[in-house]
Amino acid sequence: MNTQPSQTAEIDVLYLLKKLWSNKFLITLIAVVGALSGLLISLFLITPEYTSVTRIYVVNQNSNSNNITTQDLQAGDYLVNDYKEIIRSNDVLSAVIANNGLSMDVEDLLKKVKVSIPTDTRVISILVEDKDPQLASSLANSIREIAAEKIKSVTRVEDVTTLEVAEPSEEPSSPNIKRNVVLGALVGGVLAVISVLLMEILDDRVKRPEDVEEVLGITLLGVVPDTDKL
Repeated sequence: MNTQPSQTAEIDVLYLLKKLWSNKFLITLIAVVGALSGLLISLFLITPEYTSVTRIYVVNQNSNSNNITTQDLQAGDYLVNDYKEIIRSNDVLSAVIANNGLSMDVEDLLKKVKVSIPTDTRVISILVEDKDPQLASSLANSIREIAAEKIKSVTRVEDVTTLEVAEPSEEPSSPNIKRNVVLGALVGGVLAVISVLLMEILDDRVKRPEDVEEVLGITLLGVVPDTDKL
């Protein structure tokens, strides 16, 4: 039975690193182009969004009691999540849309609203993002007011205290220009490196003495120098 020796392709890592170094200007150029693309996209193609935040604190019925049990604390934690769902409920958001005369449905408004509850606290942050900073603050305050009444009627809590009223933001929360520029540079640089490596690995032309030995499987005895370079 005749067997043929298997051929394996060996990758010279040092040679590939030298190849990358020889193309460092091209890689840098592509990275710069990626950074500029991220900057231009952030400035001209992405509509700035502004975020307004309002915060509330919910006072439970047992908050003034001196005999608070573990069950009471666990129930309080569950109630905090209940408050979050009440704020995002259709009844609250529908009332906000009606009171502000908005031409959007509940799903569209829900996409603009984010409810955040820091760990081990009962402080609830209501964030609203919109391209109009005035509208974002108005919606946040409207949601807070309507949700506070809804929370009191549903959960029978003593009070919902306003800790912070939403104000129009002067600086856009998105897009993050610095992040997009850095991301564009990284993407451009990585794509450039991958392209250089792929072109070199897939290039089957004989360009080095080592390539002769790999292709023919014989030992190289000598190399004729390039007289032009000499």
